[in-house]
Amino acid sequence: MSAYQIFTDATADMNFSLPAELPAVGFIPMKLEIGGREYTYGPSGTISAGEFYALQRAGNFGTTSQINPTVYSDCFEPCLQQGKDILYLCFTSGMSGTFQAAQLCAGELQEKYPDQKIICVDTLCASIGEGLLVQEAARKQGEGCSMEEVGQWVMEHRLQVCHWFTVDIFDHLRHGGRVSAASALVGTALQIKPLLHVDEQGRLAVMEKPRGRKRAIAAQIARMEQGWQPEISSSIVIGHGDDPAAAAELKEAVEKRFPQAKIDVAEIGPIIGSHTGPGMLALVYWGKNR
Repeated sequence: MSAYQIFTDATADMNFSLPAELPAVGFIPMKLEIGGREYTYGPSGTISAGEFYALQRAGNFGTTSQINPTVYSDCFEPCLQQGKDILYLCFTSGMSGTFQAAQLCAGELQEKYPDQKIICVDTLCASIGEGLLVQEAARKQGEGCSMEEVGQWVMEHRLQVCHWFTVDIFDHLRHGGRVSAASALVGTALQIKPLLHVDEQGRLAVMEKPRGRKRAIAAQIARMEQGWQPEISSSIVIGHGDDPAAAAELKEAVEKRFPQAKIDVAEIGPIIGSHTGPGMLALVYWGKNR
């Protein structure tokens, strides 16, 4: 079986590390702008999540862009030169053109390195949901599965990653065009914490409009009750946008209702955070109600 390297991108919000027993995953850095400056987020990046949210709380809005093809080349070529194949698990095409850009770059590199294989998979997942899927893919690699087997497994299971999240303020959804100015104004006045999810096309969709954080967390727990399938995996991830207290509250609620759950808590990074803002709270699990 040929040696291969799994890559994903900075949207996966995995804090750029995996359990020591799993094969290493390569992370593609991503660019963002905030406060009039450009930064890189990812391993050896130029901004941390904490620094980013401090800029947001000071009144700045972040903007993001898809990965430049030269960045892919810089990350992929060293592996190809070592004779390794590449499996790239990409941020959902439902929210970005990154997957299309990756395919173009992969095609060019494939011509340059005809003896190597590059497989790009659209995860249809985002943030910690993407991270949960990538972690399981790395586990499959560690068990000895071939690159083709892992890629096929991801394709077959990507829609079983269920994302349910709330945002604390509407400003950043409005700035990114996710909600209208009128909806943002009304939502803020009524203290609505919209419950969103990533649908089967990998796009954001608003599902409920609970008022207040406690009701929002109750709505997240209710969704997990409806669809969680621990027989796939009992691993779940709670993500937060610079709000560890809210993450602790959600974690306590999950532990109380699902004591068998294996819970990891992760910080939502600047790429996703540019669109959701500080206070975002996410619950991701393996289930049937994507």
